[in-house]
Amino acid sequence: MKSMLILLLAIMLFSTSKSRAQDGTYKNDDFAIKEVRITDKSDLGVMVWEIDVIGTAGKTTPKKAGQLDGAPVLGYVFPTTLKPTDVGFGETDGILALALTSHPDFDDTPLWDENNDRMFDNDGLVWHPHWVILTKDERVAGRLAVKQFKKADDTVVLPPTNPGMPMYMDSPGFPVTTSEKTIRVLVPNYRMNNQSNFNYDGVTALMQVNTSKENMPMLGVYEVYSVASGDLSLPYTVKQQ
Repeated sequence: MKSMLILLLAIMLFSTSKSRAQDGTYKNDDFAIKEVRITDKSDLGVMVWEIDVIGTAGKTTPKKAGQLDGAPVLGYVFPTTLKPTDVGFGETDGILALALTSHPDFDDTPLWDENNDRMFDNDGLVWHPHWVILTKDERVAGRLAVKQFKKADDTVVLPPTNPGMPMYMDSPGFPVTTSEKTIRVLVPNYRMNNQSNFNYDGVTALMQVNTSKENMPMLGVYEVYSVASGDLSLPYTVKQQ
């Protein structure tokens, strides 16, 4: 699993191909990673996942495209060696990652009201978490995409908090906060099968939605801005506290 993740992310990082989403608009210090941490606060039963950047974490958000097709998605992403089954997916190939995302053109957290205005379909811009399963995809510049499935495939198992899209994606509703140089999310231990022995890395990236081209992924990675380890070695382990 770890070697597969390193290979996929290496392909993604060093890809030189271009796309309509890859214009450098969002490449700045707000996505330049300084440090990444996951701390297990066992007395509270939660893990704190954090990414520190050189700039201001979460300050830069996507420009609205005005439609779902081609909508940009910015993400602070934690690729892990956790199993998909640890967070409620069925057995399937791919890399489980926790992505903290912002996208003003759509809302994919129908159970949660992140901006607390009593409307549940208008807060995609607010930074929020997704569990996703990533797979290699040569069709996009980043060579990686969220794994898809056919809607009629009744063998697919998703967590009950999934947003109803034909992708291996969950909208778990964990609280995400930004404070100066740090973006963080709190994950209850029981929501990840009480796993604390895993490796991870940190990545910042630009993704893009596709709803018009059947030969392209629904959500692909188009540009990588920073990788915490620098060499994609997944050197980080969970700290106990």
